[in-house]
Amino acid sequence: MIKLKDFEIGGKKLTILAGPCAVETLDIMRETAEGLKKITEKLGINYVFKCSYDKANRSSIDSYRGLGMEKGLEYLAKIKKEFDLPIVTDIHTPEQAAVAAEVADIIQIPAFLCRQTDLLVAAAKTGRIVNIKKGQFLAPQQMKSLVKKVEDSGNRKIMLTDRGVTFGYNNLVSDFRSIPIMKELGYPVVFDATHSVQMPGSNGDSTGGDRRFVPLLANCAMAAGADVLFFEVHPNPDKALCDGPNMLFLKDAEKVFSKCKEIFEIVNNA
Repeated sequence: MIKLKDFEIGGKKLTILAGPCAVETLDIMRETAEGLKKITEKLGINYVFKCSYDKANRSSIDSYRGLGMEKGLEYLAKIKKEFDLPIVTDIHTPEQAAVAAEVADIIQIPAFLCRQTDLLVAAAKTGRIVNIKKGQFLAPQQMKSLVKKVEDSGNRKIMLTDRGVTFGYNNLVSDFRSIPIMKELGYPVVFDATHSVQMPGSNGDSTGGDRRFVPLLANCAMAAGADVLFFEVHPNPDKALCDGPNMLFLKDAEKVFSKCKEIFEIVNNA
């Protein structure tokens, strides 16, 4: 278990990381943070606000990436203070780690960058929780070497995230054996329910997705023993500037979260 704020990640209470894909406007961030905080407090779920100040791995050079590190972290700091919420955000270079850690409680390593030693070491040395997203090209057993890089850098506050595996073109497949396999490494395991329904490159210069299957995959992850769920959530995903096809509508979040909590509690009280 990992202590964060006034709760524990990996204990007998479900934790959810959720928020918009990228920083768009402060109003969108506020609406999402306020709505999700009310939902998770009502349901008795631990909540961490998620948003990326930069999405550096977009399909096209012309795709929206966010407002950049300075303005993005400024907005995340406002959300953290106004709503008294812990924050998770991604980094893409070792130089970003210490700066992001001034705001973020959890430093997230993107799936495509999960093997980058310098990035993992820099994140570890911030002393923050490090969430390593398993690359779409890795088997769950291969996460052991990535965990060791963080441990050997003096940090044992680690989370491991599954977000599907690439089989063929333009699709991801979720193998739920990954969850118990990664849990054997001794750290909380996260399931990323929204990125797992992506269809990489299916729209040519952008990534598609099918949000219909987000609740199904999230429920399966709970049944498989995941400790944490990750969702990208937006007031109106169809108008979002990135990852819209796979994001949850804010209005649907309570129903999805409630069912996930129900399954989580059945599994953890069995």
